[in-house]
Amino acid sequence: QVQLVESGGGLVQPGGSLRLSCAASGNIFSINTMGWYRQAPGKQRDMVATITSGGKTNYKDSVKGRFTISRDNSKNTMYLQMNSLKPEDTALYYCNAVDIGRYYTPTNYWGQGTQVTVSS
Repeated sequence: QVQLVESGGGLVQPGGSLRLSCAASGNIFSINTMGWYRQAPGKQRDMVATITSGGKTNYKDSVKGRFTISRDNSKNTMYLQMNSLKPEDTALYYCNAVDIGRYYTPTNYWGQGTQVTVSS
């Protein structure tokens, strides 16, 4: 019903920057929360940053001060500006969106993931 497409991943040197984008499309009712999650092989997905439709943000402690999440509600698009990247940031980054539904029946949607590799 809702499709999420990430872009912007790639290879970057430590200390470098990347900006990820996530575009939502399809049968959208109202997306409340969007967020970025990341996963390394053999590990669980961890929340990196989330943002509500009202602009309230939440960050994983290890990325505070380095990453900035933002969104354009009119375009159903979310961004993650990543600065001062570290090798530990290497992971597959997933876009997540929660559509509240007509009768507040929240549904989670996930993108296919975009690879971020931080290496010298």
